[in-house]
Amino acid sequence: MPKLEILPQRMPQGIADGIGRGVGRLGITPNMISLLGLAGNIGAAVLVAREELLWAGIVFLFFSALDMVDGAVARATNTASPFGAVFDAVLDRIGEAAVLTGMAWYFADRGEQVQAAVTYAALLGSVAVSYMRARAEVMGLSMREGLFRRQERVALVGLGLLFNGLTVVAWLLAILANLTALQRFWMTLKGVKA
Repeated sequence: MPKLEILPQRMPQGIADGIGRGVGRLGITPNMISLLGLAGNIGAAVLVAREELLWAGIVFLFFSALDMVDGAVARATNTASPFGAVFDAVLDRIGEAAVLTGMAWYFADRGEQVQAAVTYAALLGSVAVSYMRARAEVMGLSMREGLFRRQERVALVGLGLLFNGLTVVAWLLAILANLTALQRFWMTLKGVKA
């Protein structure tokens, strides 16, 4: 199956290495960066719920970008570990879920129940995409492919916050995240049967 990816998985190696070395020299650990990213995403979720969408978008995109930095620091400081990878992945899922919950709260507070329900469907799809990857990897399959992975979801939500387009974003995210989960499910089934 051809790879269908919209955004790259990682920043270019030379840039990542330079950032990783620079941040590593400051004594900041990859796990500290992961925790900071989670705190920022929770802050963005609160801003969304308070209807401060522009600030929420800025905070969300900035702190979500730290997800590219923690791995670079781990590699540059030779501190990459299985625990760190799991820790980072779990915190990323919690941060994403917090922002989507903030969106659902935003819609519910405005009496927009359909949009709130669609946002919960988006949350389900986002969790399912990550879960399908985890299950595939437990079975020894690599599963980084997918049409709408985390980086695409973050970009879409960030743009929706910045440009006050959360209704469109909720619908797109609900559809595309769930389709990606089904895509990964199909790819996993094919991989298991191969």
